[in-house]
Amino acid sequence: MSGETERLRQVRGVLHWAYTAVRPQPQLAPTAELAVTAPTPFGVNTFLEQEALPEVRAQSLALIRAAGFGAIRQQFVWEDIEIHGKGDFIDRRNDPAGVDAWAKYDNIVDLATAEGLTIIARLDNPPAWTRVLTDTIGAHAPPDNFADFGDFVATVVGRYAGRISYFQLWNEPNIYPEWGEQPPDPEAFAELLCLGYQRAKAANPAAVILGPALSPTIAIDGRNLNNLIYFERMLAAGAGDCFDVMAAQAYGLWSGPTDRRLRPTFFNYQSHLYMRDILVRHGYAARPVWITEMGWNTVPEQLPAPFGRVTEEEQAAYAVAAYQRAPQEWPWVGVINYWFFKRAADFEVNEPFYYFRLLEPDSTPLPAFTALAEYLPTAPTAVPKSALWFSWQSARPGLILLGGGWLFWLLLLALAPRHPSADQTDQ
Repeated sequence: MSGETERLRQVRGVLHWAYTAVRPQPQLAPTAELAVTAPTPFGVNTFLEQEALPEVRAQSLALIRAAGFGAIRQQFVWEDIEIHGKGDFIDRRNDPAGVDAWAKYDNIVDLATAEGLTIIARLDNPPAWTRVLTDTIGAHAPPDNFADFGDFVATVVGRYAGRISYFQLWNEPNIYPEWGEQPPDPEAFAELLCLGYQRAKAANPAAVILGPALSPTIAIDGRNLNNLIYFERMLAAGAGDCFDVMAAQAYGLWSGPTDRRLRPTFFNYQSHLYMRDILVRHGYAARPVWITEMGWNTVPEQLPAPFGRVTEEEQAAYAVAAYQRAPQEWPWVGVINYWFFKRAADFEVNEPFYYFRLLEPDSTPLPAFTALAEYLPTAPTAVPKSALWFSWQSARPGLILLGGGWLFWLLLLALAPRHPSADQTDQ
């Protein structure tokens, strides 16, 4: 219920759950017919563009496929493709003669296709030339002219038409530094997203566009903006017609995947239910939610733990349980992408981020990968919970409050002073 393993934290977690259980629950529309069918429930994030050797990319994708994953979420880094200027796709950073900047990405697509893997292409990270202030305003800041992003989106979508069908436009624009050295701007992002959506559909009408995965945060501090507020403002600015699937992040942080506590200011594996609630309330129940990043962090004790801390054994158990729970309780959720497969090198070994990995850079598997490789290939087809179960989740707060009120009334009756009857008075 609380997703905790330590006894004291379990007790605290159950009390916390009891408090959240009587709060109004999200509107989830579990029986809504979805407009997009997921190609697979099992995905994993990759950084294949950082692998210098094609044979290492090939080995990674073979391992991914053998483990039972059906999709990869792979960034197509704008600043690594259109590097030196508008329409310039030659990479002269290390060779004055230049090399084809597309070659590496073409190779990734070829290898993934050969393995039968679906690609979810993440498009962001503008090159410095797109901003008058270059990278001084932040390496992730949007381009001065949003049309440049639209052109890039159209180029990528058109180039890989028939080979890549799924594209995510930007990632976590509600937090620093993903929108650069400036405050998050949902209205500006809505404009950027809609332009990218229109250009993608013009390049390939069959393309499926994922909205940005907003980072769960309670911050409203000029550098970060609460994801729920940001999403509401995006939709108010017209972004609702500019994505086919909404992306969400689903990190477990300090508790396991069975944690059922739900509060807008508390984050766990199921916090993305509030994103679904916003979709439903705005009339977008047919839009599925795909989880673009999910995982638990095994950062060592000597390092800070901003993403939570679990053991490698817990990480393994949680990874499997997360894939088991989602299709049973959240039928609107499509692909769930584990964060992440591996890094190309270990230079980030002192960074907490590094410890989400499933494999070491030399492809040595960690317990979580081994556990997933045992479970995913033979994972049974999940059966969603019954309509009665979903009805109970929705009605529970009112029923609990009604029952509590009834018990309180009975208690008052029991404690009320009893007046003697008329017969007793006569005597």
